[in-house]
Amino acid sequence: MSGVASYIARRAAQKERVRTLYRRALKDTLNWAVHRHLFYPDADALRERFDANKHVDDIDTIDRMIADGEAQYNKWRHPDPYIVPWAPGGSKFTRNPTPPSGIEIVFDYGREDQN
Repeated sequence: MSGVASYIARRAAQKERVRTLYRRALKDTLNWAVHRHLFYPDADALRERFDANKHVDDIDTIDRMIADGEAQYNKWRHPDPYIVPWAPGGSKFTRNPTPPSGIEIVFDYGREDQN
């Protein structure tokens, strides 16, 4: 029974690795093809590459294919990926940082003495 459970756990881990690899590769494809009309054919080609191997059942072969795919992804990953401006590393991230402690912000500027 433990052999079956370990097989199922290993297959689940492989499926997660393949899903993660596909999503990362698809997002990186958008870094290489800036316009959507260029992105869609590349995305279709990527999907075809993944679908071509979905019939493979041998666990060791799947592990090798995942390792090869991850190595190829790391080799061809975009050197300067697009980062959403408000995300960490983006151009707007912490543009207006919180003020240091000890500094008071007065929102009723010019009306302080009218209490």
